[in-house]
Amino acid sequence: MNNESKVFIPVSQPYIGIEEEENIKQAMKEKAISGFFGEFLIKFEEKFAGYIGTKYAISCSSGTTAIHLALASLSFKQGDEILIASLTNMATFFPALILGLKPIPVDIEPDTLNINPALIEKLVTAKTRAIIVVHLFGHPVDMDPILEVAKKYSLVVIEDCAQAHGATYKNKKVGSIGDIGCFSFYANKIITTGEGGMITTNKEEIYLKAKSLKSLAFGAKNKFMHSDIGYNFRMTNIQAAIGCAQLEKIHYIIERKRANAQYYTDQFKYVRSLQLPVEKSYAHNVYWMYHVALQGEYFRMRPEVMEQLKQLGIETREGFVPYNMQEFALSKGWVNGEECPRANDYASRCFYLPSSPSLSSEELEYVAKSLKSIVNG
Repeated sequence: MNNESKVFIPVSQPYIGIEEEENIKQAMKEKAISGFFGEFLIKFEEKFAGYIGTKYAISCSSGTTAIHLALASLSFKQGDEILIASLTNMATFFPALILGLKPIPVDIEPDTLNINPALIEKLVTAKTRAIIVVHLFGHPVDMDPILEVAKKYSLVVIEDCAQAHGATYKNKKVGSIGDIGCFSFYANKIITTGEGGMITTNKEEIYLKAKSLKSLAFGAKNKFMHSDIGYNFRMTNIQAAIGCAQLEKIHYIIERKRANAQYYTDQFKYVRSLQLPVEKSYAHNVYWMYHVALQGEYFRMRPEVMEQLKQLGIETREGFVPYNMQEFALSKGWVNGEECPRANDYASRCFYLPSSPSLSSEELEYVAKSLKSIVNG
């Protein structure tokens, strides 16, 4: 690219346009701006459920509150154990902790970076109630062996699909495979409502419970005679208006994400110092973020590499710190820092590159050329 000193390529940007603006204007005109009513709320839930392939979808205020609602809808008791992939945003873990549950971190597969199904059964105890899988970076988890363990021990399977809208496992969309799917619509996700989330399920009892809890558990006959201790986790009609427009674009966004990923992979496949994302035979990866990890002689040089990219105007971001390495959890004695060695290793080496669907071919070339120059230098 020309004039490289003024280049800035962000790690992520939402793909939004006139359609979102028109929907917002319509909601404003109708003064339907809250989370209590509005045609976009109904439309977004119905169309999203149809897209994922479930009977029900419940909109909410974030991906974090989606997981919170999912767990709260299951009426678990304090101290019950939830198996969770250790390498994830801590938003996956916080709802369990807030509800007084005990999350048990599970190590990852070395290639997909998802929860390792082979490790799950030996972690099941008499207190285990659920498994939360995370379709990390847009690659689906290998679900069949997890479902087998869940069936054997009567465990609930919750899918954290925050990074994986539209990803499929054996031609079935994530969020429709387990008992509950949880999605995020934060600004950097595949599709966005700014902030926002969604639960998907085929189970009517979960749908009804979550729908009630997300809106203060108002009474059916007397609104202010509440049926439970509820939350204000509502999505607004304005956010849903954005979501409706975004959902119309999801196929194109995923197509662009996959094209970007293919370009990067083609450029980096012979760079020995980089570990690249994979796509297993059972998976359709939506490549939420194109993540790489330094290896070989560069495996300890992530800060230096990221800083050099920053100087060239290329924004990057470190990967997540596993739950078993979080200082708050270690200080309370909740975890053993060494219990998920693969997650620890990858987390110390990885970062992700600009992955917006609107990246130009010139920008992609610049990012690839810059990173290769640094790690080959």
